[in-house]
Amino acid sequence: MPVFNFFKKEKKETKRENILLAMPIFNDNNNYQLDKVIDNLKIFWGLDITELVGDDEAASFNINGETIALANMGVPIPWGDIEGTAQYAYNWPSALKDLESHTGHAIVSIMAGTKSSLERFKILSQVLSAVLMTSEAVAVYQGSQSLLIPRTQYLTYIESLKENEIPVALWIYIGLRNTDKGNNAYTYGLKDFQKSEIEIINSKLTLEELFDLLFNITSYVIGNDVTLKEGETIGLTAEQKASISISKGRFIEGQSIKLEI
Repeated sequence: MPVFNFFKKEKKETKRENILLAMPIFNDNNNYQLDKVIDNLKIFWGLDITELVGDDEAASFNINGETIALANMGVPIPWGDIEGTAQYAYNWPSALKDLESHTGHAIVSIMAGTKSSLERFKILSQVLSAVLMTSEAVAVYQGSQSLLIPRTQYLTYIESLKENEIPVALWIYIGLRNTDKGNNAYTYGLKDFQKSEIEIINSKLTLEELFDLLFNITSYVIGNDVTLKEGETIGLTAEQKASISISKGRFIEGQSIKLEI
């Protein structure tokens, strides 16, 4: 089935979000089963699935007006891609060893659509969790967000999505760096929500404190569709506020929001 012909559809005049991609990873030549994935989406998530066509090799269907493409690739993800992401995956120190013998992957695509980035990322995670819960997939790779997440971690964070919370760890990479001038933290992936990336540079806070802080701010920005603006402040606690500036990124390309903490 020419499922990826969806990539070639003509653009409509209404605003459309970009394609979202993620890859469940498999060992031992395992794969997903389409009927089980669809049943999970209906029963666990309570979603209406329409326009379903295809089979275990390639399929497409619709959720809330968004078109999803699902395909079995049957080959490993290029090792260079895995290595490039695993070097930053402090959430999974053994990723390279655990994935060195993986045999295949699937591609989950949320095609260009008109709903908000938040709604589209929710659908992406719902489909990915359905694949993980109904197969022996061992991990999820999201190269655009520099994320490599083992199965157990992914499904743990799905519980927050189920409670209508923002599962930041499934959508945004929070980088942590230590230098002789202080501790640093930055986001990678907010661009996919049409937001500027955020950096905290040379802070006296611990890396753990910076992670928690940036996690909460990122959740607030995504969940409330907030645009941080230069010259304003953002409240960290009832007593503490951080000033906002915009300048060239230190750990990311282009301009970034800087929080003075």
